[in-house]
Amino acid sequence: MLLSLKNCFVLTGAALLLLTACEEKKAPEKKEGPFCLSDSMQHMITIDSAKICSIDDELHLSGAVAFDENKVVKIFPNSSGHVAEVKVTLGDKVIAGQVLAVIKSADVAGNYNDLSSAEADVNITKRQLDNQEALYKGGISSQKEYEEAKQNHDKAMAARNKIQSLITINGGGNMQAGGIYYIKAPISGYIVEKKVNAGNFIRPDMTDNMFTVSDLKEVWIWANVFEADISKVKEGYDARVSTLAYPGKDFIGKIDKVSNVLDPNNKVLRIRIKLSNKDFLLKPEMFTNVTISNILNQTAVCIPTTSLVEENSKTYVILYNNNCDLKVSEVEIIKKTGEKAYIKSGVAPGQKLLTHNALLIYDEFTDNQ
Repeated sequence: MLLSLKNCFVLTGAALLLLTACEEKKAPEKKEGPFCLSDSMQHMITIDSAKICSIDDELHLSGAVAFDENKVVKIFPNSSGHVAEVKVTLGDKVIAGQVLAVIKSADVAGNYNDLSSAEADVNITKRQLDNQEALYKGGISSQKEYEEAKQNHDKAMAARNKIQSLITINGGGNMQAGGIYYIKAPISGYIVEKKVNAGNFIRPDMTDNMFTVSDLKEVWIWANVFEADISKVKEGYDARVSTLAYPGKDFIGKIDKVSNVLDPNNKVLRIRIKLSNKDFLLKPEMFTNVTISNILNQTAVCIPTTSLVEENSKTYVILYNNNCDLKVSEVEIIKKTGEKAYIKSGVAPGQKLLTHNALLIYDEFTDNQ
């Protein structure tokens, strides 16, 4: 029994020695010499140089998309009546001349009845004039009778022309006998406002328009500026607009109007940015984030923000001389705007640094130090 226990202890000790030897064999050997970028690492990095730049100031605002009010047509009713049919909905694309709504109107019916009566009067007075002219030339009737017939015909013509002009003003070819007239799109574009439905009764003295049509090739962005930031916005300043609908996509424009009065309700100043919208991505009433940029009269060393590495509440960059000469340098940041970081210390103008996959190289570099 004692012999068996002794053999067991011997075997256990041998196993421990073997395991220790294996572990010591697996321990990585620390590399000698400077850290160098491998061939694969060299294909993963981008190198850029620090520069002297004018410091950009940025102001972040909230805003909303609106249609360009200089490129819209608001459509009002021509005559009172009952809306029989509405053929479009909000957001529909329309072409010039397309029927938007059908109206049944007693006024239109009355206009056409008056026109029919006036046409009949013109025909009657024309026959009377022709008869009097023939009698006058034959010496049977007097010149006075001929002149009276001519005056009656002229009056009938004037009455007919007046009614015809009224019909033309109220819609002309859009109106039909029987009291029907059509609301048509005056331009091609999109229905950006719709304030009428089938069954509504409308009057020509309505203050509200029925439809608004806009081409949406250009849109406005209205943004609100708080009183403390008014000095930071001026016409001509660059503006970058982003939306929740298109993450990562920026729309670039400029401030083209700054209001001269504050909104009395929320005490903000409104500014307007005009943007091209050729792909029709921006829709009226869409919320936006607006970044206003202007250049200050100050300069500093600037580098891409992609070159920054954050660790333990400190910021570093990797300076590059060659593939085997790299250095980690702590930097002090003045500010970040967009894709630029302005540096107070840690990088000199003209120094090369890694700007892509800097964090990966930083980890490899520090692990080998």
